[in-house]
Amino acid sequence: MAEQSILREKAEDLAIRIVKAAKYLVEDRHELIMSRQMLRSGTSIGANITEGIYAQSRKDFVNKLSISLKEATETYFWLRLLHKTSYISDAEYKSIIQDVEEVIRLLISTIKTTKANGLK
Repeated sequence: MAEQSILREKAEDLAIRIVKAAKYLVEDRHELIMSRQMLRSGTSIGANITEGIYAQSRKDFVNKLSISLKEATETYFWLRLLHKTSYISDAEYKSIIQDVEEVIRLLISTIKTTKANGLK
């Protein structure tokens, strides 16, 4: 349960950064499309992790975390695209992408561990 708590906390912290980044992109950079996509996928990560923590089975838990992993990799894509199109600076990109990568690593680890312990 401790790993799930850390994962949920990291995902929530990431969601807060994503919300702030989306606000900056809309208000200061006047970018609407990619920032909305990033906002949707970036906040969905934590929502699905939270659902997974209260899953009815290990299989349901893995399913919810797998959805979170998909959303995290989508968020990674949007951040890379925003960086490559110069909407976010190198420093901004490097800072937030590290958080995304950390959440992805934690999700993969948790999914693998849960699967190794058997799905019931």
